[in-house]
Amino acid sequence: MNRHVYFERLHNFRDLGGYPTEDGRTVRWGRLFRSDSLGKLRGEDVARFQDLGITTVIDLRYPWEIEARGRVPQHDSLTYHNLSIEHRPYDQAALGPEIEIGPYLAERFAEVATDGVEEIRRALEVIAEADGPTVFHCAAGKDRTGLLAALVLTLLGVSEEQIIEDFALTELATERFVADWHAAYPDKVLTWPGYGRAPAEVMRLFLAALAAEHGSVRGYTTELLGVDDDLIATLRRNLLESA
Repeated sequence: MNRHVYFERLHNFRDLGGYPTEDGRTVRWGRLFRSDSLGKLRGEDVARFQDLGITTVIDLRYPWEIEARGRVPQHDSLTYHNLSIEHRPYDQAALGPEIEIGPYLAERFAEVATDGVEEIRRALEVIAEADGPTVFHCAAGKDRTGLLAALVLTLLGVSEEQIIEDFALTELATERFVADWHAAYPDKVLTWPGYGRAPAEVMRLFLAALAAEHGSVRGYTTELLGVDDDLIATLRRNLLESA
């Protein structure tokens, strides 16, 4: 099952459709996408993107990232939301080789899950209410995007194992992310072996931490995000289909 959508400049644009849920339904294909920065769209990639019929874009980056690297090209059919869910910036490329990728990134994810409650809740509402295909993204479509994808799929009833597997699919893009970094900073040395990586351990540790703190991932969405049955029902009505 190939859920990657090909673009010249994007490395990590994926369809979240096809995942089975606990109630016997399936996530709709072509309805919800995750991606690396849409600010990289140029030339023929813009037409490829428009052909997907996307009506809603959620940009999870900091405003300063958008100012420096651009946003999705403006189009009359698009509704654009900037919801910066991360509040404590850090530079993965500058980390030392002694930093363990799994525990380190899982801790950063936990910070985002606590700091970004307002923005995460709003992102879930936007996804639920969107009147057409939706894409959410950050810079690499890895960490902030991976966190939001995990929460959406959890609320849709997708199994934890499949959520972890979806997160780890970013590993297929790691080589290209590293190549892009070297091209952008030819005079610098990349010191962290974990740069651009998304091993399953990261998501496994993060979900376990949420469960330990709140009883379950769903418990986190209820207690901290204020997700209620109506929001879950709207998400499922709009994003699921019968198997």
